[in-house]
Amino acid sequence: MIDAALRALSTAFAMGWEILWPLILGFALSAVVQAVVSHREMSRLLPDDSPRSILVALALGAASSSCSYAAVALARSIFLKGANFTAAMAFELASTNLVVELSIIIIVLMGWQFALAEFIGAPIMVAILVILFRAFLTPELLNEAREQAERRIAGRMEGHADMDMAVSEGGSLWQRITSDEGLTAISHYFVMDWASVWLDIVGGLLIAGALAAWVPQEFWQSFFAVGHPVVATLWGPIVGPLVAVISFVCSVGNIPLAAVLWNGGISFGGVIAFIFADLIVIPILDIYRKYYGPRMMVFLLVTFYVAMVGAAFIVDAAFGLLNLVPQERSARVVESSIAWNYTTWLNVAFLALAAWLVWRFLKTGGPEMLRMMNRSGQRGGALQ
Repeated sequence: MIDAALRALSTAFAMGWEILWPLILGFALSAVVQAVVSHREMSRLLPDDSPRSILVALALGAASSSCSYAAVALARSIFLKGANFTAAMAFELASTNLVVELSIIIIVLMGWQFALAEFIGAPIMVAILVILFRAFLTPELLNEAREQAERRIAGRMEGHADMDMAVSEGGSLWQRITSDEGLTAISHYFVMDWASVWLDIVGGLLIAGALAAWVPQEFWQSFFAVGHPVVATLWGPIVGPLVAVISFVCSVGNIPLAAVLWNGGISFGGVIAFIFADLIVIPILDIYRKYYGPRMMVFLLVTFYVAMVGAAFIVDAAFGLLNLVPQERSARVVESSIAWNYTTWLNVAFLALAAWLVWRFLKTGGPEMLRMMNRSGQRGGALQ
């Protein structure tokens, strides 16, 4: 038993080492974008569910944090300030599927085909969701959700969602980024994004490590119907989100698990559907219940699931026709050993960058802001 646990921990650590520099790079780039893109105008820019508003929602989501909890909290915030509910949900989906750190990690662990499928599939998923909302979202249900939202019951990462330190004035884009105010904002976003998602990342690594070390390939091949190609193609996108729902892992933390599932035999579309499903995991569903009420929670679960499965089927079919589906199941789950190769050198370099950002965070009042962010959620929690 001890040997099995050590093997799982060793696998989780190796996966963490593999994705360390992409995580730091991704969060640093995300922090730069957030430092120059203000949240103040989001509600004004998302007045309806027109194609223009949905495209703006996708762009704003891609420029935001990948933290699922922060994305959900921010979506409610802009909805309460006047944004269209459908556009707010489109923003939420883009916030966890089009952000740069997600793409970098997918490329490193799984390959560019998966990152491209995610990039193409996310807008398709949003388009399906818009159609579903227009067909089935009734004014009665929307009003009920708004009344519940106005109670402002706290979920998680409320303070992170409220934080807006974007530098909107002060010269050119480069001048704003390199100014003292810009560098401080970047360091604060960087550390607070890490504070938001580190539990999901660690949880995802531990679950993926355990599955990779303990579950035999024969089980995965049987579960994903590897011996029956047609059945596997249909089954993968259907079961992928369901695996995500019960894994409790969201945000970038589910990419290592996606790599394990791909190596185990899940279809290409199944992997994409699994990655899409970070916004319907059980903890997020409970937040929907608090934010919008039980009926809207069920509505979001069903419509999100249908949109995720539908988009995954479309992407799988399109990539199959274009011969873009990888033939080898060789996602880089772990390296055989840690050596002085390019991964180690990149990790050292980006750890130095992270150390500098943390140092600036500590020197510019960051810890107090982090405490305020945490207290915001605790105060709201008393209202539940």
